[in-house]
Amino acid sequence: MSGDGSSRRAEIHHEHRDVSGGWLRPAVFGVMDGLVSNFALIAGVAGGTGDTGVIALAGMAGLAAGAFSMAGGEYVSVASQRELALAEIDVERRELQRHPEAEEEELARMYEAQGVEPALAAEVARQVSRNPGTALEVHTRAELGVIPGDLPSPWLAAGSSFVSFTVGAALPLVPYLLGIGSLVASALLSCASLFGAGVLVSTVTARSWWYSGLRQLVVGGVAAMLTYALGSLMGGIAL
Repeated sequence: MSGDGSSRRAEIHHEHRDVSGGWLRPAVFGVMDGLVSNFALIAGVAGGTGDTGVIALAGMAGLAAGAFSMAGGEYVSVASQRELALAEIDVERRELQRHPEAEEEELARMYEAQGVEPALAAEVARQVSRNPGTALEVHTRAELGVIPGDLPSPWLAAGSSFVSFTVGAALPLVPYLLGIGSLVASALLSCASLFGAGVLVSTVTARSWWYSGLRQLVVGGVAAMLTYALGSLMGGIAL
């Protein structure tokens, strides 16, 4: 402890990554969805026809349609979630303005429920309630699980989905765009990408790299095989 009379500060021994932002889920889901859905689409069309031009066209159409659909869906979904949160935050703000004593008492009870002694809980609630902004943040965090100034951005979610889906959906198309009209080449690249994407996801989760990689590989592989079988069946019927 220093002897100059300055206040002591708690040491910060670690930092946490952002687990509530709006980018990780749509980005991860976009890559996986783009890769799995377009690989399955290409496999299904390849099962029904040997025309590489038709297969490539179907893959490009799947990429474009999926990317715009994902971006639009994520924007509407996150925007609606954000608007709902803002509406509930406004409800809490009005309650703090109309019934400050009741809200202070409610906050004290919440602290008591967490094991704080009643007298100390009442004092903490009183001090927190002196600042309207702090009181609103504490109440919304405790009651709604959100922070007023840290809500997910619908534009960020939409952009992440669009870019990530496009990247994922483009991978199974690469062999066809390079003139290698082989489903085997597309399948090998897609399987390697599925496993690699799973490994990449494991770096921001608690799962092991091999488990995450194999999980994505199995999910994507099963989807592609089923779609290929369906495409072969439908192609045989059409012929």
